[in-house]
Parts: sequence; structure tokens; C-alpha cells
Amino acid sequence: MSTGPNRILDEFAKLMTDAAGAAQGVRREVETAFKGQAERVLNSMDLVQREEFEAARDMAAKAREENTRLAARIEVLEAKLAELTGQAAPAAAAKPRSKK
Repeated sequence: MSTGPNRILDEFAKLMTDAAGAAQGVRREVETAFKGQAERVLNSMDLVQREEFEAARDMAAKAREENTRLAARIEVLEAKLAELTGQAAPAAAAKPRSKK
């Protein structure tokens, strides 16, 4: 066992090591509490996750493309029907306006 000043320094070093360990534990607890609180606040705001938003955006883009493709197909079919029945093709003004 050490005696004198070395013992005091050994005890002080041990105390500082214990204090550093305790400070790390407190830091982890504060981080965990902060993350939990931030998560609760974000959940209460009814925000969507980025992945969900991107998936919905991709679905909307595909739906718009399909809608455009189907509208063109309907226009061609209506023109063919008008040609077969001898009627005038439907006026462009009769088409519903699309939102942009």
C-alpha cells in the first residue's frame, strides 16, 4: 500500500476516474431522455417519415403518368368511335380540365 503523497494522488486519480465514469452515465441518460422527448414531440405533430412521404410521392407520380396515358388512349378511342359511327369527334372543350 502506498503512503504519503503518492497515496493521496492515487486516491485522487481513482476519484477522478469514478467521476468520469459517472459523467458518461449521466450523459447517456440525458441523451436517452432528450431523444425520447423529441420523439414524443414529433409524434404529436403528426409528421410522416421520409420513407412514407417518398413512397406516396412515387405512387402519385405513377398515377399521374397512368392518368395521362389513359386520357390519350380514351381520346384515340373516341376519335375511332366517332369515325365508325359517322359522328363528329367530341370537342376538346368537353374534356375535363386537369389540375396542375
